[in-house]
Amino acid sequence: MGIIKALKLGFDYLKYDDDGNVQETQRAVDDVNLDIQAGEFVAVLGHNGSGKSTLAKHMNALLLPTEGTIWIDGMDTLKEPELWKIRQKAGMVFQNPDNQIIGTVVEEDVGFGPENMGVPTEEIWKRVDDSLNKVGMTAYRHHSPNKLSGGQKQRVAIAGVMAMHPSCIVLDEPTAMLDPNGRKEVIKAVKELNRKENVTVILITHYMEEVVHADRVYVMDSGKVVMTGTPREIFSQVETLKQYRLDVPQVTLLAYELKKAGVEIPDGILTTEELVSALCQ
Repeated sequence: MGIIKALKLGFDYLKYDDDGNVQETQRAVDDVNLDIQAGEFVAVLGHNGSGKSTLAKHMNALLLPTEGTIWIDGMDTLKEPELWKIRQKAGMVFQNPDNQIIGTVVEEDVGFGPENMGVPTEEIWKRVDDSLNKVGMTAYRHHSPNKLSGGQKQRVAIAGVMAMHPSCIVLDEPTAMLDPNGRKEVIKAVKELNRKENVTVILITHYMEEVVHADRVYVMDSGKVVMTGTPREIFSQVETLKQYRLDVPQVTLLAYELKKAGVEIPDGILTTEELVSALCQ
């Protein structure tokens, strides 16, 4: 079993009337199966309302299944005694870092999670040092988070999760509120954590360029997983992605249009370097 496994997972949002009776049911996740291995970098794509953020919240047991089961490192999220352990195993980073940062100084914020876990003080400071170093924010440890850019704040939020030593980190559209430079900062930090620290990364995003280096991609639509494969396999299917109201990386689209125009290049070009190489052959 992988570190995150879901079997026939379903979730309904319920709307109640004034008397507390269920008035409306909206299925947000529908019959989803996952098997994510330790150390993988997995991306989940989908347009707004596709169910990807609802799925992300199940990976940290912030939401519990209406149907089916999801296990985090072998622990069933429906078993209440396991919830504390599950949330230590799977750390969560949200869209808006201001909703996650609570300290008045960066290093205090990063140490908040381990302190709540009862980690000894000396070990907390070791974790703070290590986590800030991993996301490239050591120089800002004595700064107020309010004085940081959006990308820097998000890296502090990631450091705060990493200080809790999770086995995996779930990032729910962490770059949605950032400018292009901030997005690059955050994705670079995430890729480094996955590569150097062997942390399982689940990245929920709608920015296609952010998933080029993922090991595997899931595409969601109407609560279902409708496509799965490597980035190259997924982005080779330009017309199918368009049906699900998704784009492809700009360089992939350019290569696709060139091939339609008669240029002999392979499907699924993912980087500028690949395109240049293919055109020079």
